[in-house]
Amino acid sequence: MDNETLTITDNRTNQNYTIPISHGTIRAMDLRQIKTGPDDFGLMTYDPAFMNTASCQSAITFLDGDKGILRYRGYPIEQLAEHCTFLEVAYLLLNGELPTADELAYWNCDVMRHTMIHENVKKFMDGFHHDAHPMGTLLSTVAALSTFYPDARNISDPKIRRKQIVRLIGKMPTLAAYAYRHRLGLPYIYPDPELSYTKNYMHMLWKRTEPKYEANPVLAHALEVLFILHADHEQNCSTSAMRAVGSSNADPYATTAAAISALWGPLHGGANEEVLRMLGEIGSKDHIPAFIDQVKEGKRKLMGFGHRVYKNYDPRARIIKQVAEEVFEVTGRNPKIDIALELERIALSDDYFIKRKLYPNVDFYSGIIYQAMGFTPDQFTVLFGIPRTVGWLAQWDEMLSDPDKKIARPRQVYTGEEQRDFVPITLRGQRELVEA
Repeated sequence: MDNETLTITDNRTNQNYTIPISHGTIRAMDLRQIKTGPDDFGLMTYDPAFMNTASCQSAITFLDGDKGILRYRGYPIEQLAEHCTFLEVAYLLLNGELPTADELAYWNCDVMRHTMIHENVKKFMDGFHHDAHPMGTLLSTVAALSTFYPDARNISDPKIRRKQIVRLIGKMPTLAAYAYRHRLGLPYIYPDPELSYTKNYMHMLWKRTEPKYEANPVLAHALEVLFILHADHEQNCSTSAMRAVGSSNADPYATTAAAISALWGPLHGGANEEVLRMLGEIGSKDHIPAFIDQVKEGKRKLMGFGHRVYKNYDPRARIIKQVAEEVFEVTGRNPKIDIALELERIALSDDYFIKRKLYPNVDFYSGIIYQAMGFTPDQFTVLFGIPRTVGWLAQWDEMLSDPDKKIARPRQVYTGEEQRDFVPITLRGQRELVEA
């Protein structure tokens, strides 16, 4: 359209500029032409935390936070969670289309045959202290895989990239399970490629002395759904880290380790553990009104409510809420769910939260389900990282094929001292020492 432009008047110079608009955005570099003189660097945008800056174009995940919509490659998350396996969704995210029956069969075999890890990786993991956090072990071990697969540095070859993608998806549950068992002092269990992706993970986690571990089908299905819901979520903190580090042409193992590091933060992947802690501190439904009052007074935080993007009910939270009831029929009812449901009911009927558009997000219920299934809180972020690896790799692969791809290098607004002259140490006077 001819009117897809923005006209800017610089009141400093009375100059007018016409900037093209594409997909509801303008290019920040188009602002560089706006100068007060030949020595002026040009206008920049200032956007801490990328609140309103698009860093890439992507065809993978669509998210409309105002309407509570999440789609992978155009498919509503609700339909995928109801009808697909996790590896089927992984294929979709990576390839853009749902697989045929033959493609899915081959894909399942291809991923599962890469679940084994080199024996030296196990020795490497044995070097961690017995109480090492599983996320620290996981990110270190993933980074170390670079030394086992040096061909991964050839990221310009699509076939080699594809091989590393399949390797990482296959090995991530194995590394996660081994990190868990190492902390408990249990022997490592080899993967069973005849099992499904989630059942194999449960087998490596919980097999003891029985000849063959039989995962409960309801719990295995619940884990499939949770993995699907966490597979990708647009340009979140860890995905942005994946793209930023990957833009330097680092290999996928080092790049994925960077994404895992970002995920580990309590404001990102660790949020569901914080929800569980909050519900434990509330203790019972009778204490909820007092807790809500403390939240309004700014004395407490309501964990699991609100989201940077969603200004409506997180569609993943609706699905998890349904899955929770299926899980509790097998495991028994986690008493925290009743506190969570009552907390949600009260919050969603309170003008304080309604005006601020604070709705439950995916973290509000996921930790309750994980705990009921037998996972310890230190495993929650690992459970996030296993499926999100697929989204990270899909975003990484897409970025490397983007003609606009350049190494990430944000600008800054310098607020420090102007030029100063050096002062010899004997003339610098005395300052009060500050202890570390």
